[in-house]
Amino acid sequence: MTSNPASAQSSLGFSARLRSAMTALQWLRSYDQSWLRGDVVAGITLAAYLLPAGLGDASLARLPPEAGLYACLFGGLVFWLFCSSRHTSITVTSAISLLVGVTLGEIAKGSPMRFGALAAGTALLVALIAFIAWLVKAGSIVNFISESVMVGFKFGVALFLASTQLPKLFGVHGDHGNFWKNSGTFLKNLGETNPTSLTVGLIALAVLGLGKIFLKNKPVALFVVVGGIVASEWLGLKEHEVKLLGTVPQGLPHVLPAIQWADLNDLLPLAFACFLLAAVETAAIGRTFATKYGGRLDANQEFLALAAANLAAGLGSGFPVSGGMSQSLVNEGGGARTPLSGAISAGLILVVVLFFSHLLAALPQPVLAAIVLVAVTGLFKVSTLRQLRHTNRTEYIVAVTALVGVLSFGLLKGVLIGAIISLLLLIRRASLPHVAFLGRIAGTRRFSDRERHPDNDLIPGVLVFRPEASLLYFNMDHVRDTIAERVRAEATPPKLVVLDLSAAAYVDMHAAHMLAELAGDLTTAGIRVQAVEARSAVRDRLRNEGVEEKLGGISRVTSVADAVEAFQNQTTT
Repeated sequence: MTSNPASAQSSLGFSARLRSAMTALQWLRSYDQSWLRGDVVAGITLAAYLLPAGLGDASLARLPPEAGLYACLFGGLVFWLFCSSRHTSITVTSAISLLVGVTLGEIAKGSPMRFGALAAGTALLVALIAFIAWLVKAGSIVNFISESVMVGFKFGVALFLASTQLPKLFGVHGDHGNFWKNSGTFLKNLGETNPTSLTVGLIALAVLGLGKIFLKNKPVALFVVVGGIVASEWLGLKEHEVKLLGTVPQGLPHVLPAIQWADLNDLLPLAFACFLLAAVETAAIGRTFATKYGGRLDANQEFLALAAANLAAGLGSGFPVSGGMSQSLVNEGGGARTPLSGAISAGLILVVVLFFSHLLAALPQPVLAAIVLVAVTGLFKVSTLRQLRHTNRTEYIVAVTALVGVLSFGLLKGVLIGAIISLLLLIRRASLPHVAFLGRIAGTRRFSDRERHPDNDLIPGVLVFRPEASLLYFNMDHVRDTIAERVRAEATPPKLVVLDLSAAAYVDMHAAHMLAELAGDLTTAGIRVQAVEARSAVRDRLRNEGVEEKLGGISRVTSVADAVEAFQNQTTT
């Protein structure tokens, strides 16, 4: 019996694609046993951080505490199989949790079961978006939201978060609106503060704060959770009207999220916003570790890992997950060598969910609020805002705009405002490229920008320009006007204008004809035009559009210095 070569080749092709998609199959084959101790220690430490984080962020998302545990559990069980970064930890995050809680409140219309189903459905939609992004290799999408926008957005999230958690810390009634409404309600009810709640919360804050200073990368939050539960039982905090976490179901979820097709339109904007946040945060974490340890982050591969993790979280009655910066730093500090630490952490969370989750019912809400508040202190980038204010006024305004957008219009609209601002900035920068006015470097045949080097020599009767971007239909007006205005500003009109096209990787049809129009206007004014140093694709475009002759002919060997020297030789003879 003979084998089918086509079938064997197809099998090999599928195997290769599977190994490429599931990165764990690659690094597990070369796993060094000496790494195991570090991965185990890091996994234990990470689990100790993820447990209180899951509880706290579930509270932010207005979901029952088990939803946060399920999200960390199921997301962690699969993320490690696909991720390209060896230290990134998948988790629930404050920003996404707040986004989910605020947005789904209106859609769910007061039904806790529907709220949980919609949150899980959002995770499934995030998984679908991330999978499509992986298929089309859209890794560059993470660059569409600038760092200045993220600084403002996170600062706004931190302030909004404070407005939701301070009422729990003080034991007073809170609101569920934007930052200003929440803050107003909190200040109005401040006189009804529960002294016991506030005392418990302040003690938890003090312990957590001291832990961040003296016990960095240690599971202080887990100690606070255990201490809070013990204090609740021992001191009878419930009798002092301190709100407790309440029943946490033991075991795994038994039902799939019950969402309908009609829900998809309502959930899609939220899912896209969650995906953008997850993509940017996860890529930023991966780039940080890639820079530190060498190598290169594959942003597309992280999309596949996010897709798998959110699919698992959604099917497991969780909500959207993302790479978490603080958790990833804990993972690294714990000695993680590979993503196996994430699998070990998820395994430990599974043990807690199956056997010990009932113990969490006595956790005081003020303790949980303290954990959440301390966990997001890193979102307050006051020094970064101050630096932007002094170094780049435009980016500072962008950051403040994103911050105000979050505080005034909510998290979902704040994300969209940030994305729109980023795209507008990108378009603005692309439409206003720098047009360098060149001078000759003394004693050489090389030319560079006189704006940066005012001591460069000017050539009498010659102006040299270099547009420093591809020439396209939306930026060519700016390039043409910049060159024309500089020519008109000369007291003595030049006799030659040299266009250095070396920095233009691409010229479209519209820009080619506008270059010809510019050259025609200058020629009519008695000024000769010579284009030089164009790339092969640009030369082909100019020839195909029939504008080569208007630009003085296009040669692949003529440089700026050659054109200038040829002009000087002609004027001296």
